[in-house]
Amino acid sequence: MNRWIKIALAISLGGAIWQLYNRPPSAIDLGPGVLAPDPPVQTEVSKAADIRHGDYTLKPLAKFRVRARLISSLRYSMDRGADLSPIDFALGWGRMSDRDIIEALNVSQGARFFTYRWETTPPIPYEEITRSSTNTHLIPANENIRKQLFRMAPGSVIEIEGLLVRANGDDGFVWNSSLSRTDNGAGACELIYVTDASVIRGRG
Repeated sequence: MNRWIKIALAISLGGAIWQLYNRPPSAIDLGPGVLAPDPPVQTEVSKAADIRHGDYTLKPLAKFRVRARLISSLRYSMDRGADLSPIDFALGWGRMSDRDIIEALNVSQGARFFTYRWETTPPIPYEEITRSSTNTHLIPANENIRKQLFRMAPGSVIEIEGLLVRANGDDGFVWNSSLSRTDNGAGACELIYVTDASVIRGRG
């Protein structure tokens, strides 16, 4: 067999294996209704020590815990922050944890953003959508948590606990977490150092 054909086949096989390993879990349906009624809990931290994480120093800004519906997830491997945060979760609570509300929106993730659109009028007020959903950049504290996050299926009710942080890379790169649930656009996402993650209902 021609050497170049062998190389092409090896590359194709490697790509197929990578896609199989990195394929996100399929979504599940837990039915209609509000599945996660409460907003996230954010509390102040005092005199918290910086955390060394790979090539980054993480400065804790607040303690953070959220129980929410996992609306969608997206993995990152090529962008500037992928070595720190390999996955984003779009999360919803209150009426944004209701399947029927979410299905009335055109939801997508990309370029570290979570977007939603509607045909004519939103199913709930726009301000409620903003304060009841968010895109989160997740920093797994260890390999076990990373695997757990990667296994979580969209549609599930999950709980995440950790710290909102500001990340300072050794090369001068800075990534800052939002501390508000009512902002939107650039800088509105939570950057979470995840110390605990679990599935309350669903699969993961």
